[in-house]
Amino acid sequence: MVPCSGILVLPLVQSYTRFDPRLGVSNDIFDCVGLCGSALLLTPPLSPLPDRVAQEQCCLAVMENASCNQGVAVAREQRACDMLFSGSICEPKTAKTCCHCCLLGRAAMEQGLSCDLDLSVAYQCGQVFQTCCLEGLPEGDANNTQGTLATGHTGALCTADPLFDIRLYLGGGQCSHHCLGNGTCACFTGYKLKPDGRNCEDINECLLGSHDCQLGERCINTAGAYRCQREISCGSGYELTDSNTCKDIDECETGAHNCGLEFVCQNTPGSFQCQPGRQCGPGFIEDALGSCIDINECLSHTGACPAGQLCINTVGSYICQRNSPSCGRGYHLNEEGTRCVDVDECLGTDGVCAGHGCVNTIGSFRCECRTGYIFNSISRTCEDINECRHYPGRLCAHKCENVEGSYQCSCAMGFKLATDGRSCDDVNECESNPCNQECANVYGSYQCYCRRGFQLSDIDGITCEDIDECSLPVGGHICSYHCNNTPGSFHCSCPPEGYTLASNGRSCQDLDECVTGVHNCSQTETCFNVLGGFRCLSFECPPSYRRAGESHCERLPCDRRSDCLALPVRITHYSLTFPTHIPAPADIFRMGPSNAVPGDDIQLNIIGGNEEGFFGTQRLASGGMVQVQQPITEPGDFLLTVEMKLLRYGTLSTYLAKISVFLN
Repeated sequence: MVPCSGILVLPLVQSYTRFDPRLGVSNDIFDCVGLCGSALLLTPPLSPLPDRVAQEQCCLAVMENASCNQGVAVAREQRACDMLFSGSICEPKTAKTCCHCCLLGRAAMEQGLSCDLDLSVAYQCGQVFQTCCLEGLPEGDANNTQGTLATGHTGALCTADPLFDIRLYLGGGQCSHHCLGNGTCACFTGYKLKPDGRNCEDINECLLGSHDCQLGERCINTAGAYRCQREISCGSGYELTDSNTCKDIDECETGAHNCGLEFVCQNTPGSFQCQPGRQCGPGFIEDALGSCIDINECLSHTGACPAGQLCINTVGSYICQRNSPSCGRGYHLNEEGTRCVDVDECLGTDGVCAGHGCVNTIGSFRCECRTGYIFNSISRTCEDINECRHYPGRLCAHKCENVEGSYQCSCAMGFKLATDGRSCDDVNECESNPCNQECANVYGSYQCYCRRGFQLSDIDGITCEDIDECSLPVGGHICSYHCNNTPGSFHCSCPPEGYTLASNGRSCQDLDECVTGVHNCSQTETCFNVLGGFRCLSFECPPSYRRAGESHCERLPCDRRSDCLALPVRITHYSLTFPTHIPAPADIFRMGPSNAVPGDDIQLNIIGGNEEGFFGTQRLASGGMVQVQQPITEPGDFLLTVEMKLLRYGTLSTYLAKISVFLN
């Protein structure tokens, strides 16, 4: 028996301990082969090979079930799984997995969590988690939960009996794969249980992202598993195999080569070579078309001929010929042809130095160049020196331009070249009056500016345009009433009547017609100045009152009659004036007794003249206040009648105030 191989091969007779998770102890020994052999009797007859495969798969299922039960038993007894199987030859992963999942279920029970908690774990682990969690619940709760799990099944639940589980596996039954000890169905690795609790469906690891494909590989789902396939091709001359590796393509075997009939194909890694099918004679080599061509031995062989001899190629061979003297550059043969002598290049008529001085040297010559040129020893000519590049910023103040044999300086705009031909002097552009009003010369340019009340045009930067001070964002605050623009300035004006312009030339002052005597009030009327005008005021005291001053009436003595005592003690006239648009609320009039006595009860009410609701009253500690409660935007005159009732020592007294309010 090989315990760790990919396929478990069992002997003819092998006993295993069956562990019942409901009892927590081993209860009997059974024969795996005998059990699986008897299970085969329940199914239709199979051929010998499927019989053997069914036995092997049957025993593997029994061993996995027993290993899981063993892990659950260890979790119940020791409550630890890490060091449990350290001495085994190969690690029983199923036992460890079931042990850890059982401990997880017990922890969920102890923390009061639901045993139906949806965990992202394998199906077998989830069933073990639920079983161990339900064991710790009270009997009533566990029964209720177990009843919920069985919902949807008809008849008895599946059993953990290995023989019954094998029969389900071989002959069909309640579970499509296999049954767990808690009465529920489980699926093989790579599958998950369907909502009916019996059948299993494939898990798409590629869709869920539970695969381990590396970067550059593509996940392809398969039944119960998946495989990783390379996304990048293997390249020319290779093909991708089922094992996800690159395999060389034998072009010679597949016939994918292009070798001619006179060549033999020879495969190489990722490619192929065409070898000649026939051999050429000495001195020849076969070309790509299969023809024999001559080899140039003088080029392909080093030292084909002895020193002092010349190699001459022939068809299929070569010959060596004695050398005659050969002179290099700057030398030529003498008249006898026996030796090389120097050539005086300066004696020629072609002008090798092109107008510059020429000096002959042994085997060569050199040119003595004029100022502004330099001799190039490679081309043996005099070349112009670019002084602007060789001496940047040192020859000219502004710009340097190279010319043949020299250079020229120039200046930027706004400057002119000085008499030394290198410096630059500023040009005074204002001498030509380029500006509309004022001009200021600056270094290398000029600046136009305007007089007060004008601004420089954004279009040409020269013309001065009038500033409309009245249309500026602050124009509304320049004049208190009206602003009139003038070229280069402005002036303020006031309303034609009732106002005069102040000394600052911007504010409007009210003209007091009552003081200047320009009013038209009669002698029986009183002139009252208002903003922008005046009012002629007069009043008379009503019956039962006498005039006690310029602005108030007092009640005549009463003979204890109730109707007389109910009349106001005093009627006082007031005049107020203020502009419109004053912020609301605003206090405009205060009314109260001249002396306060503890225990006074004062009430202040507007009993007339407030039909539009612009005014209101507010109670104070020693009287009351009349306020503007709403903004008044239009000029107008208001006559308010304000009543004050004073309750002092049990006696109620009434006072009236006639308030004339003028808004301009």
